[in-house]
Amino acid sequence: MIITDTHTHLYSEAFDEDRYDMIHRALELGVSRFFIPAIDSTYTLSMLQLEKDFPENVFLMMGLHPTHVKDNYLEELRHVEDMLEKQKFYAVGEIGIDLYWDKTTLDIQIKAFKYQIQLAKKYKLPIVIHSRESFDEIFEVLESEKDDKLFGIFHCFTGTLEQAHRAISYNMKLGIGGVSTFKNGKIDKFLNQIDLKHIVLETDAPYLSPVPYRGKRNESAYIINVLEKISEIYKVSKEEVAKITTQNSKDVFKI
Repeated sequence: MIITDTHTHLYSEAFDEDRYDMIHRALELGVSRFFIPAIDSTYTLSMLQLEKDFPENVFLMMGLHPTHVKDNYLEELRHVEDMLEKQKFYAVGEIGIDLYWDKTTLDIQIKAFKYQIQLAKKYKLPIVIHSRESFDEIFEVLESEKDDKLFGIFHCFTGTLEQAHRAISYNMKLGIGGVSTFKNGKIDKFLNQIDLKHIVLETDAPYLSPVPYRGKRNESAYIINVLEKISEIYKVSKEEVAKITTQNSKDVFKI
């Protein structure tokens, strides 16, 4: 059983004490594909080191996270573009709009989001979208960029059934993680109305730990709990969920 974690911040400071043990715990459970989103230029070297240490398992993205779109965002976007020119990445992400932490940067968040979508199209890469309290704004940008070159993953999808269908209409898979196990997570109530071919699994480690680890540090091994929940929601075996969602990730990332 091959399991894919399509979104895990393995370079996070939260793993500084036991990073390699944590990765090996996941590998032992069959989690053998880790897709690593970028945040900003300060994490690039750590990401490249992970790829060097786990060349068969770690696949990198490049991008500027919306919460890190600050006064120096043009410089950060140049870094993203420079890295995309220099070496192979599997997505542009995570990118998007976050209005939970800071609404004052909305204008430059939109500019950075659009610019990075265009970079993804240039390099024929998927995008991985971060959306927090910003579905309307995200959809407005996606509508303006909609074409056959636009595709990717709506990371940490927590919207409504209607928003799920709209996200899928833009050639996006839905990234489903720990929230699906929460009592108040809501998406578990309608997820089985969406074909499993539109779903990929993720942890967003070290964030958003699934039950029974909620409130503690998340890690990629805990994707097993998400897998079990999706198996329960769709009433299909864990093996089938792993097989379909891993194939979905291959369709997006081309590996």
